[in-house]
Amino acid sequence: MPSSRILVTGGAGFIGSALVWALNQRGEENIVVTDSLGTDEKWKNLVALKYADYLDAADLLDAVTNRPESLGKFDVIYHLGANSATTERDANHLMKNNFEYTKVLAHWAIATGAKFVYASSAATYGDGAHGMDDKMQDISVLRPLNMYGYSKHLFDLYAQRAGIAKRVVGLKYFNVYGPNENHKGDMRSVVNKAFDQILTNGKVQLFKSLRPDFKDGAQMRDFLYVKDAVAMTLFLGNHPLSGGLYNLGSGLAHTWLQLVTGIFRALELPPHIEFIDLPAHLREKYQYYTCADISKLRQLGYKDAITPLNDAVADYVRAYMVPGKLLGDGEARIG
Repeated sequence: MPSSRILVTGGAGFIGSALVWALNQRGEENIVVTDSLGTDEKWKNLVALKYADYLDAADLLDAVTNRPESLGKFDVIYHLGANSATTERDANHLMKNNFEYTKVLAHWAIATGAKFVYASSAATYGDGAHGMDDKMQDISVLRPLNMYGYSKHLFDLYAQRAGIAKRVVGLKYFNVYGPNENHKGDMRSVVNKAFDQILTNGKVQLFKSLRPDFKDGAQMRDFLYVKDAVAMTLFLGNHPLSGGLYNLGSGLAHTWLQLVTGIFRALELPPHIEFIDLPAHLREKYQYYTCADISKLRQLGYKDAITPLNDAVADYVRAYMVPGKLLGDGEARIG
């Protein structure tokens, strides 16, 4: 029988709720979920999940800081809670919420013997000028393009300086998409946004390219289905020799046109795509190419096949978004 006691921060969020769902499928229910629910609809992501207790994110930080004994011992801590908006401009908030919070939890986890797995981000790589290699020794050369990426990069750097980098596991998630992301607003994946555009207008808008080496719609991303992201996360959380930074992606780069065409195909509709100007505030921060080298993950022993893009998009659209819209639910739960 499963006996691990697990903490999942950001457990009502996109990847966090999918992680709890996957743990439930493995028979794990001794889970404490923390989040900051606010006034959006992400609480709905918790409804179908089984967990032992819920704790507000601010209360968790207070308990860790002032009365850690009240929390008991955890076997694994998955720290996925963060402000993940790449357009967030409140740098002070990101420093406290993404950087300082992670530092406190990491040291508490190490002191209590818990495995600490935290969400870093592919945004730490910036424009990719220095590569996107999770085996890189000198990560100080990286130059994130936005404050969100910088807040994540700061903890990666701190872990190295503090000598704890090999005692924690940092996950550099690439472009993750899938069920339970409706609450994310403008930070939803293009799959989610494009589906709504197709329902409303019958077409999808993509940004024009400002670089001659990329045609319109040929900008490339490493897209990763959330079910694969969760499988990788749990593998690293359970592996006794995991430690350090790991890229979590598909290992393949696809164009926006390939992604969007797959959505139309899943809906059995002819593609109708319109190109629009890239907003001025994004032009200096826009990534034209991302691709994860996942050889480090593979070398550790991760053998699962990664869902091909078209299959993953079809599963997301047909199994989750279409039923949700047809039933008037607005958001189908993962599972």
